[in-house]
Amino acid sequence: MNLQKEEFLVDSIYKSKEPMIFYADFVAIDPYHFTLNMPSNHIYMLPAVVDPSNSQHFCDRVVDGIASIFLALKRRPIIRYQRNSDIAKRIAQETAKLMYQQESGLFDFRRMEVSPLLLVIDGRDDPVDLSGMPLCFDAMVHELIGIQDNKVDLRNIGKLPKDQQEVVLSSEQDAFFKANMYENFGDIGMNIKRLVDEFQQISKSNQSIQTIEDMAKFHVTLVTEMSKIVEERKLMLVSETEQELACNGGQVATFEAVTNLLNNESVSDIDRLRLVMLYALRYKKESPVQLMQLFNKLASRSAKYKPGLVQFVLKQAGVDERTGDLFGNRDLLNIARNMARGVKGVENVYTQHQPLLFQTMESISKGQLRDVESISIIVPQEVVIFIVGGTTYEESRSVALQNASNSGIRFILGGSVVLNSKRFLKDLEEAQMIARSSTAVI
Repeated sequence: MNLQKEEFLVDSIYKSKEPMIFYADFVAIDPYHFTLNMPSNHIYMLPAVVDPSNSQHFCDRVVDGIASIFLALKRRPIIRYQRNSDIAKRIAQETAKLMYQQESGLFDFRRMEVSPLLLVIDGRDDPVDLSGMPLCFDAMVHELIGIQDNKVDLRNIGKLPKDQQEVVLSSEQDAFFKANMYENFGDIGMNIKRLVDEFQQISKSNQSIQTIEDMAKFHVTLVTEMSKIVEERKLMLVSETEQELACNGGQVATFEAVTNLLNNESVSDIDRLRLVMLYALRYKKESPVQLMQLFNKLASRSAKYKPGLVQFVLKQAGVDERTGDLFGNRDLLNIARNMARGVKGVENVYTQHQPLLFQTMESISKGQLRDVESISIIVPQEVVIFIVGGTTYEESRSVALQNASNSGIRFILGGSVVLNSKRFLKDLEEAQMIARSSTAVI
């Protein structure tokens, strides 16, 4: 099961003598990751009664996008959803109504021995993946510069040639990116040096060098700009503390580390906010006094972000709202598993955290998925996981690694948008503003 690329589809259409219909109400980011690019993504955070019209529009758009995926794949799935999420339940039920009642003829495809699974989950179950600084290559590009439909806009980076100001960053077209998109940032510099050395060797042999020359120039420019941002904002220090908050214990040590970073003049407002947000998600119940101290510090140090946004996150995705075991601290067995994840297959301290989606896929593979309405006990061979509220490139990496593990299941990941922390905070601010307005009216 794969998301076919536009070039192949267009070629097939032109070669075919028969009329063809292709359902493409989605954007394929890579073969196993798609997005709906929804502008009003914050609506999913609000109860339907707050804004019924926009809530229905949001659900309709998601249902249409999910239907488009399964029409393109020629599948009709079993549909399951996250039990504690009203929005996931609503989307799953409306999708089932469309596929099995209203447009059942469109989805009358050849029956498979084991039906594929559509799992609709709520992005608020993993706020940690959105609150921390990602350090694999594609996620970091999206976080620091931004990727929109596989394009990177570099027009604000100094004086660049016109043909390098907006560049496609796709694993289908860029061999270097394909080989390095999931690598951690610390290794990218060395790999780019090898690319430049390769270009120099090819140029000496009078072979065609235009493509690799352009690729080398673009990636050198991209990584140079990212390195500059990392140094200016002290992001390696910030990320190390974020990884400790997400993966390890030590409340006293992390409180001291967060406090020191809040006092660091080089740390940006958005990074200060993310640090306090992560601490609040981890230690709200264990250290309320220290958390209030961090709130006061954030209020005095940040010109843009205030503690009210952190408190809104806790209402949306605090420990009482989540179903997933984000921090692995519910019992000793989960602590041991979390520590094992922090050692096995991890290059360094900066890449310990695994998105909650990783655990979800492992549970599906074992037929042990919890907190989901009526999960089938039969392990499916094909699974589409749709995250209401958006996906991240870190989650896309988890899907790619899972698909490469030869588990016998192929996963596709989709969401309403592709998030970075700026987009996540923008959605939070818009939802918070509407929530305040509705409360004031009431």
